[in-house]
Amino acid sequence: MLNQRNELIRVLITGAQGFVGKNLQLCLAERSDVQVVPYTRQDSPARLPELLRHSDIVFHLAGVNRPQTPSEFESGNVDLTRQLADAVAQVKRQYGRVVPVVYTSSIQADLDNPYGQSKCEAEQALFELAKQCNVPVYVFRLPNVFGKWCRPNYNSVVATFSYNIARNLPIQVNDPTALLTLVYVDDVLEKFIEIMEGGVPTPLQGKFVTATPQYQITVGSLAEQLRGFRESRKSLQIDRVGGGLTRALYATYVSYLPVEAFAYSVPQHCDQRGVFVEMLKTVDAGQFSFFTAHPGVTRGGHYHHSKTEKFLVIKGYALFRFRHMQTDEVHELRITGEVSQIVETVPGWTHDITNIGHEDMIVMLWANEIFDKNRPDTFKCPV
Repeated sequence: MLNQRNELIRVLITGAQGFVGKNLQLCLAERSDVQVVPYTRQDSPARLPELLRHSDIVFHLAGVNRPQTPSEFESGNVDLTRQLADAVAQVKRQYGRVVPVVYTSSIQADLDNPYGQSKCEAEQALFELAKQCNVPVYVFRLPNVFGKWCRPNYNSVVATFSYNIARNLPIQVNDPTALLTLVYVDDVLEKFIEIMEGGVPTPLQGKFVTATPQYQITVGSLAEQLRGFRESRKSLQIDRVGGGLTRALYATYVSYLPVEAFAYSVPQHCDQRGVFVEMLKTVDAGQFSFFTAHPGVTRGGHYHHSKTEKFLVIKGYALFRFRHMQTDEVHELRITGEVSQIVETVPGWTHDITNIGHEDMIVMLWANEIFDKNRPDTFKCPV
C-alpha cells in the first residue's frame, strides 16, 4: 500500500483537464493524504522525468480521440505514452524509484482503425516498460465512460443525449437497437483508488484491469430513459434511481441541467382547509406530499384496507384520532412540530388530523402507494 505509513501520496495525472481527469482530481482533493500534480496539454513531455521523480503513482489519462488529422493519433496517444514510459524507466534507473502506471486505453484497441491502432501501440509501450523495468502497469480497456462533466456532442452518446434532452433539444437516434456497453466514471475512479492504495495485484504481463460494473443498454432504451427523467418533473413519478445503471444515468442527466432548470414548480391544490402539494411519486415505494391546515381544520376522516401512511408534523400542533372499524376502540395522539415524531396510519382504523394550534400547521406525508383514483383504497368514515 502506498500510504501504509500515513505519508503523503503524490499523484501525477496526465490529461488532468479531461473528463476522467477532472473527476479524479475532485475525488483526490477530498483526501488530506494526497497531493495531485496535474499534467495538461500546455506541459512539455520534457518535464515528465522531474515530475515522476517526485510521484508515487501516475494516472495516464491523456489521449486524442477527435484529432484534426490522423497523425495526431500517433503523437497524442503513442508518442506521449512512449515518452512517459521512457521517463518512468529513467527515474527508476537514476533514482531507484518505481512509479506504477495506470493507463486508460479503450475497447477500440481491438479494432482496425487509426484510433484503435494508436491505443493498442500505447498499450504495448507500457507492457514493454513493465517487462523491461519491472514496473507495475495497470491498463484499462474502457468501454463508453459516462458521468458528470463529459463533453456533449463530442464522443459520448450519454453526454450528448443528456445535454440535449435537459434543454428540450432534439436528439438523433440512427439505430435504436444498437447495443452500448457503458461504465460509470465513479466506478472507474473507485478502481483507480483501489490501485493507488495497493488493493489490486499487479496484472500479469499483457493482462488488462477491468472497471466494474459494466452495463449494457440499447440506444433507444437510453433515449427513452433520459426522456423519462425529464418528464418526471411533470408526472412527478421518478424511476428507480437508487441503484445500478438508472442511478448513474440519473446523476449524469441531472448534471447537465442548465442553472435555470435547477428549480421547477409543482401543482398546488388549495381549498378552505389549506393547501395540498404532491412532491414525488415512485415506481413501487409510494409517494411524498405535504399539506397545511388552518387552525381548527380537520383533514382525513377515512380508512384504508391496505394503504398505510406516515405523517410528520413540521410546524404546529396536531391531534390525531383513530377508531377501530370492528371494535370501535379509539386512540388519540397530540403531536407538536417541535418534536420529530412519525405517526403511522394502520389499515382498518379510520383516522383524521386536526390543527389544535393557533397558526397554520404543516405536515409531511408519505403513502406506501401512488394514489389511484380507480382504486383509491380510501373510504370516508368519521372518527
